[in-house]
Amino acid sequence: MTTNKDFYAVIMAGGGGTRLWPLSRKACPKQMLQIFEGKSLFEIALERLQGVFETDHIYVVTIASQVKALSELAPEIPQKNFLIEPMPRGTAAVVAMAAASLKKINPDAVIAILTADHFIKNVIDFRDTLKAAYQTAKTDVLVTLGIQPTFPSTGYGYIERGDQVDSFGQIKAFKVNAFFEKPSEARAIEFLNNENFSWNSGMFIWKVDVILAEFERYMPDLYETILNLTPRLTVDHLSKDFTEQWTSIKPQTIDYGIMEKSDKVVVLPARTLGWNDVGSWDSLFDVLNPDSKGNIIINARHFGIETDNTMVYSTSQDRMIVTIGAQNMIIVDTPDALLICPRGDSQRIKEVVQYLNEHNYTQYL
Repeated sequence: MTTNKDFYAVIMAGGGGTRLWPLSRKACPKQMLQIFEGKSLFEIALERLQGVFETDHIYVVTIASQVKALSELAPEIPQKNFLIEPMPRGTAAVVAMAAASLKKINPDAVIAILTADHFIKNVIDFRDTLKAAYQTAKTDVLVTLGIQPTFPSTGYGYIERGDQVDSFGQIKAFKVNAFFEKPSEARAIEFLNNENFSWNSGMFIWKVDVILAEFERYMPDLYETILNLTPRLTVDHLSKDFTEQWTSIKPQTIDYGIMEKSDKVVVLPARTLGWNDVGSWDSLFDVLNPDSKGNIIINARHFGIETDNTMVYSTSQDRMIVTIGAQNMIIVDTPDALLICPRGDSQRIKEVVQYLNEHNYTQYL
């Protein structure tokens, strides 16, 4: 399988989320958790890029404290390909930094902005979609991948497509009419039943000069800061000068800063990817294969009596975990914290994290 020499992947991997608490912590976010048959989401994200990108064409944007751990998970990625953001300043800043960095390396680069913490079942379809997106981006447009909604989510953003502008076999490209952020339940049901609406995946493909021109047009202050930082990009992101200028950036998302304003946006509805953003323990039931009783047992020495549709995770097999009459439950056992909750309630972990923050229990975060 041949690769395009001007095609680069940029994986955003600097998150410090706690949505899979108590396992995911600030020091070990969900993309590093090796709970997918012994692999992490970060490792799986790299594997699905094989055959589309050269290894040295894959870049990772993260924070300094995570470089070592990510490097150990992916020793094949050159150390110079880790682009450090001194502190979080939103996805707009990440994209601008990555685009300017890759432009220094190859002025004709086309970059795919991808995620380190999403799960995609249909890897072949994903690779084909990336290739189609590459061809579309070569026509000087901003490409985003839309996901087929499977339920009326009020937590995802939506994309409304317009007229078709291109096609690559079975994959079609459409002009974007509008973006909608986190709709009401009633509106989400409407979107679910309308084939013109897709979930916003947060994955984008574009030429570096095209996206940088949009930054100059719509986010001139950020563009000027990145321009000033260009001599240090890919060289030294932790110098005092770089850090001071980076800190001055006003945090903003790429969606609000560019995508919702630009008239160059095109969407490829990716309806067969089997995409999941693994946003909660509940979402793992859509990703991992259960046993005959619907149970998912991960790294645990478990014995269950009348236990069905339940997840049990443990950081150690030294301790026996026994469940009796557990139905539709989530149990996560770690050395310093134990989570027990009904399926369907794991999104409320944000309330736990808020409580821990408010009461200074930072050792559990």
